[in-house]
Amino acid sequence: MGFMDPVSLLLLFVLSVAFFLKIGSFRNASKQNFPPGPRPWPFIGNLPLVDLKRPYRTMFQLWKKYGPVFRFQMGSQNIVILAGYETVKEALVNQADAFAERPMVPMFEEFARGYGVLFSHGENWKVMRRFMLTALRDYGMGKRTIEDKIVEECHFLKQKFESYKGKPFETTVIMNAAVANIIVSILLGKRYEYEDPTFVRLLKLVNENIRLAGSPSVTLYNMFPALGFFCGGRKTVLKNRDEMHAFIQATFIEHMKVLDVNDQRSLIDAFLVRQQEEKNKNQDNKFFHNENLKSVVGNLFAAGMETTSTTLRWGLLLMMKYPEIQSKVQEEIAKEIGSAHPQTEHRSKLPYTDAVIHEVQRFANILPMNLPHATTVDVTLKGYFIPKGTDILPLLYSVLYDESQWEKPFQFYPEHFLDSDGKFVKRDAFLPFSAGRRMCAGETLARMELFLFFVSLLQKFTFQPAPGMTKEDLDLTPAVGFTTPPMPYSFCAFPRS
Repeated sequence: MGFMDPVSLLLLFVLSVAFFLKIGSFRNASKQNFPPGPRPWPFIGNLPLVDLKRPYRTMFQLWKKYGPVFRFQMGSQNIVILAGYETVKEALVNQADAFAERPMVPMFEEFARGYGVLFSHGENWKVMRRFMLTALRDYGMGKRTIEDKIVEECHFLKQKFESYKGKPFETTVIMNAAVANIIVSILLGKRYEYEDPTFVRLLKLVNENIRLAGSPSVTLYNMFPALGFFCGGRKTVLKNRDEMHAFIQATFIEHMKVLDVNDQRSLIDAFLVRQQEEKNKNQDNKFFHNENLKSVVGNLFAAGMETTSTTLRWGLLLMMKYPEIQSKVQEEIAKEIGSAHPQTEHRSKLPYTDAVIHEVQRFANILPMNLPHATTVDVTLKGYFIPKGTDILPLLYSVLYDESQWEKPFQFYPEHFLDSDGKFVKRDAFLPFSAGRRMCAGETLARMELFLFFVSLLQKFTFQPAPGMTKEDLDLTPAVGFTTPPMPYSFCAFPRS
């Protein structure tokens, strides 16, 4: 029998150490009334149980077996899963500060390096989030100025749809571009043509990274970072980040050349002004430096485009799948606002349409695993002890499909948001933007975009499957990724008379 080579010996040593460490931590956790969960295998944890393409489905099934707070081991890492509306609310809202951190997930740490907002920690997160919320408000979120920009973008989007003259087309890039132009107007103070090669490239970088972040290879890297050299997805994510950051850096260098403190036109301008103010105070600039600027802009560009665009594409697919619902939406729009340009003030006049948009968000469930959280202190939840620094996964899939909260959770059913008189009703378990300290900062903007884009498109067009397809052929199985977009599909947009 031959001897093992040095790399194999090292790998065996790492696996052995990890195994004994986890056996010890598992026993300690059991003594402290740690949440229950499936028994882990040595080294690989509960990996054999996981559907790596759609892990949220595995967690949903385990909720039924182990209850709303349970432990799951991914490789050597213990994660506590929170399932169901009541439990997620108890943690993220009622004990918001205790669940406000981000865990040290290898891919997120390597990608963000502690900068920006989405994956940063501690004081950097607090300062950058405060700046981001202020800048979003100052540059239009919730104001008439941004509404005008969305209405203008709706016009360009409708023109693009019209250009196909009823012939089938695929809308991923077009919808991404239209929605991205709204956040670009806040970040850069401009808009791009949909075919602009730089813009198309940036959209591709974001799309690819979001898809890869939820891929099996990156999931395995997060479990076994020592094996990162095997993970091609990780290398692509970092390469794409570097290309995006190079573009952002070139952009803010151009902004510096014409920066006017008294005429700040965008979020980048506002950041650069703060950067100069910190320098003028001769203080150690801990936060308003170029790395944070690149990360904040990158975070907003990705988050501001992907979620809204994906939801709208689900909306059009569902309108084709359920043409009777599409017709009811169009009838309500025609009756209440006619051919007038949709405005956010029309929302109260369109309760059925509003209910449909909310149900698209609930049913599409585009961030089923949520972004992970971590505990900032030792905490007790539902009688279980959860130590400080524990990785927490508040399963949004289980909230939006909670059978105790929704009459028909696995069906597309707009009546979830309507009372017996047909008036719109809010639902407590409607949490597509998550909740608590780490909830989506752009919720107000996203809600405005969804309403104006959706109403504008349904006012102007009737959507039908491509020739040769029927509504029964339309697949509602979500694609694989960090978010869950619909499978690519082509459709026809027929102008309404």
